[in-house]
Amino acid sequence: MAFATQYLDSERAPTREQLNQRSGLVLVEFGTAWCGHCSAAAPGVKSLLAEHAEVEHVKVEDGPGRPLGRSFRVKLWPNFVLMRDGEVVGQLARPSRAELAEALAGLTTTSRA
Repeated sequence: MAFATQYLDSERAPTREQLNQRSGLVLVEFGTAWCGHCSAAAPGVKSLLAEHAEVEHVKVEDGPGRPLGRSFRVKLWPNFVLMRDGEVVGQLARPSRAELAEALAGLTTTSRA
């Protein structure tokens, strides 16, 4: 799947229940367009997702009172939730590119076994 270029606002973002019902591999990214850490991470995320086309990328705008981010206990951005068939299998806050690469490799390798 392709790298999501824009954050989904709370009206367009999926609900936690919808994410829990998805099959396959999903990387949910929480952040905002104005977050410097998020902007800095974007090129690395894009290149990693190009290597893992089987992973769906869902980019969600987060902030105070946003229920989806709170359901995952998001506190720092960017925050990445790795899901397999609706189950959370990992979560990283402000990871390095290497840490995210390792997490994605583990996610995709395990799904192929």
